Amino acid sequence: MTFVMSLAVSSLLTPVLRWIALRLNILDRPWSEVKTHQSPTPYLGGLAIWSGWALSLFAIRFFTHFPTGTLHSLRGILIGSIIIMSLGLVDDIIPRGLGFKKKFLIQILAALLLIAFDIRLNFVTPYFMAFLLTVIWIVGITNAFNIVDIMDGLSSGIAFVASLAFLFISLPTEQIYVNFCAAALAGGLLGFIPYNLSKKRKIFMGDAGSLAIGFLLAAESLGTSYTKLNNIGVMAPLLILALPIYDTCLVSYLRIRKGQSPFLGSKDHFALRLEFMGFNRRQILALTLLTSAVLSFGAFLVTRLPILWALGVFVLSFILALITSYRLGQVEIK
Repeated sequence: MTFVMSLAVSSLLTPVLRWIALRLNILDRPWSEVKTHQSPTPYLGGLAIWSGWALSLFAIRFFTHFPTGTLHSLRGILIGSIIIMSLGLVDDIIPRGLGFKKKFLIQILAALLLIAFDIRLNFVTPYFMAFLLTVIWIVGITNAFNIVDIMDGLSSGIAFVASLAFLFISLPTEQIYVNFCAAALAGGLLGFIPYNLSKKRKIFMGDAGSLAIGFLLAAESLGTSYTKLNNIGVMAPLLILALPIYDTCLVSYLRIRKGQSPFLGSKDHFALRLEFMGFNRRQILALTLLTSAVLSFGAFLVTRLPILWALGVFVLSFILALITSYRLGQVEIK
């Protein structure tokens, strides 16, 4: 019910918000070399995704008996996501956007709010270390989905696969709010993606969408123990969210190596490097989603296998990442 309701709300709202964005001139204009689209494109798709997520959770509250503590967690995520969504909307609407320092500060405040609602890393001690790592994780994943959002369907597609992964991988061990959040987010994303890929009715989700889905997925990842079979099962989210994390690390490393600030835009993303290698955008999207699905299956294996086999999945993934990075690093960006 949550998934279907979120899908319906997002599907209905996306064209409406596209019309509003066009009327209010809320457009993403390709004013810099970093932009990869050719003509001004309406924003506000992220608001449709978030609305599908929020309204479905609000409505389903009246039909479902929530276990103790679930509503408490959902309230924390809702308030935090409103902060992040508002930050993204302001950044989308203001010409040239906000500075990264202001955005980091607001994101840290939203992360602290989640911790106040007891959504944090539970396997790390002492508490101050868990506190610090939780803030880094939430802020990092929030921005990772913003960084990878440089091609139609890329960030939203990865988020859709990740949502399904969080929904299905560890159902016996999750806190129930994870299931509801993941189902609602998957529905909201699926309602938006066809418009994002459309040529005639195209709309972007903007920073409001990419930051919000990153924040929501970061929160979902903190709500489960994943496995009781081995101690490294708690690292499964690293595989589920591997591609945004990988792209963030890749572009940061390449920018620093060039003497550039990692906080300024560039065309060092893995997707754009694949495009320079000769892949078209549909092929890049398909390859990315397939890779994300394979990595999510690897995360499933990590939660179900003995520790040595689970460790082998991580080692293999790391080796493949190094090989891929070496190959992508040889691509000359024009």
